[in-house]
Amino acid sequence: MSVQVKPTYEPLNKLTVLDVVKPLAFFDESEHSQLLVKEIGDGNLNLVFHIESALSKKAVIVKQALPYAKVVGESWPLTLDRARIESEALLKEAESVPHLVPKVLYSDSTLAVTVMEDLSDHVILRKGLIEGQIYPQLANDIGTFAAKTAFYSSDFYLHPFEKKEQVKRFSNPELCKITEDLVFTDPFFNIETNDFPAELQSEVDVIWNDTELLKEVAQLRLSFLTKAEVLLHGDLHSGSIFVKSDSTKVIDPEFAFYGPAGFDIAHFIANLALNHLSQNAHAKEPFHRETLQTYLLETIEKTWETYSETFTQLWNEKATDPFAKILGVLENFLEKTFQEAIGFAGCEIIRRTIGLAHVADLDSIPQKEVELFYKKTALELGAKLIKNQRKLTNITELTDWIRGA
Repeated sequence: MSVQVKPTYEPLNKLTVLDVVKPLAFFDESEHSQLLVKEIGDGNLNLVFHIESALSKKAVIVKQALPYAKVVGESWPLTLDRARIESEALLKEAESVPHLVPKVLYSDSTLAVTVMEDLSDHVILRKGLIEGQIYPQLANDIGTFAAKTAFYSSDFYLHPFEKKEQVKRFSNPELCKITEDLVFTDPFFNIETNDFPAELQSEVDVIWNDTELLKEVAQLRLSFLTKAEVLLHGDLHSGSIFVKSDSTKVIDPEFAFYGPAGFDIAHFIANLALNHLSQNAHAKEPFHRETLQTYLLETIEKTWETYSETFTQLWNEKATDPFAKILGVLENFLEKTFQEAIGFAGCEIIRRTIGLAHVADLDSIPQKEVELFYKKTALELGAKLIKNQRKLTNITELTDWIRGA
């Protein structure tokens, strides 16, 4: 659909956002005077509006990128092209997993706007997990999402010309630089953007002075910078997933880029591991805590198993790579993906504990001394994963380490 809305960019408000929506014919003309607009926000980088008809109760979401980081202000400029990347990533993901992403109804690169289906009947996964909810389909859905989007965007499936064109299309240097800094660089050095309680300083000093650890992080960072293996969501944590008991929707792929295959699934695993730690403080009853923690570890295991099985099936049925039939090629790729994912997960755990952007799983623990204990535990776990990434051979060894933490 092509609708001319505005010739130049300007931030939307509760009135002007209606000028975007009304021409799309999503709502009947009779409903236009009865549209209810609510700015709901999405966190750090964007404007997000919920628009609902008071008559039919139909609703849409309008997301607009701002030319700066909302959480900081105009002193941190950002490209508006991330809105194009997000809408195109959602459309690309929908080609293989349409049931796992929100439907894009309209996009406008000039306005940096994407209009998409309303998911108000879902909740953010992080919130649901902190509250002790269990989602039976989550592991299968995320494993399927990661495997299918990876395979269908890889050199194993695409013609080399198409693959390289896709790499250019999803070049995302400004947001990749944010990830490079916040995940792989800043938490491992004495950088002023880091954020942690003074009581953690001795544990942080251990990380900053661990040469073995820093050498491994440098290699992981290099992999992030140089490996254009598959199209990634780029920020697949529990705050970028909407869920309900029978549905999973992966949202917000504005960090999408071509990178190392293990990156997305690593961030998902890391955030489940952090929630597993925090359940010791959040769960009110020991039995419920044990049930939740068992569920989280089983979800981590099944997610990787689903990823591996789905990728293998697609490889056997649809791979075009001339080496696809050679024994051991697939196994070697999956092994390297798994081991690198362990290292990426360790980086994510550490940066969510002492870096700029934290997680509510740990920060919402009410008792200060308990919060500090589990943050120290998180740092130990993250460092252990980074330094031992090539020693683990299967997913149950990883969940054993998380359980032991």
